[in-house]
Amino acid sequence: MPKHIPVDIVNFLKGQTCANICGVDVDHQPYCFTCFYVFDEVQHCLYFKSQMNTKHAQLLEVNGAAAGTILEDNLDKILVKGIQFQGLVKRNSIFDVAASMKYHAHYPMAVAVPGDMWTVYLEHVKFTDNSKGFGHKSHWSAHEEEASDAS
Repeated sequence: MPKHIPVDIVNFLKGQTCANICGVDVDHQPYCFTCFYVFDEVQHCLYFKSQMNTKHAQLLEVNGAAAGTILEDNLDKILVKGIQFQGLVKRNSIFDVAASMKYHAHYPMAVAVPGDMWTVYLEHVKFTDNSKGFGHKSHWSAHEEEASDAS
């Protein structure tokens, strides 16, 4: 089981609302989109909602590898805080009610918007927090303990 995500990263992810996510199409061209998300600390993932008729949903359905960024909702240009992440994106089944409930509890108006729930399973996270000194970074990887157990 991967180690817990550091509290500073958890607090940041819980405190923001929008992620920029980039996937890659069949021609290996990047394609980015912005979405509202909810962070699930226990599952180490982000939930978002999108319709299948969007370009990003179609390419993520084929190739779920993704990377993204999350900046503060109210960006302080001096004390920048932000996340860079890599992960795997999958469309949730209609039976995954936990993701839907968590997302719609946070964004109740989204119940009226058609679309599927998606999950970004975080694999690597880098958190830059200049409020702790210029260039201060925290890292987390879902695979660190697995790698250290192998050695």
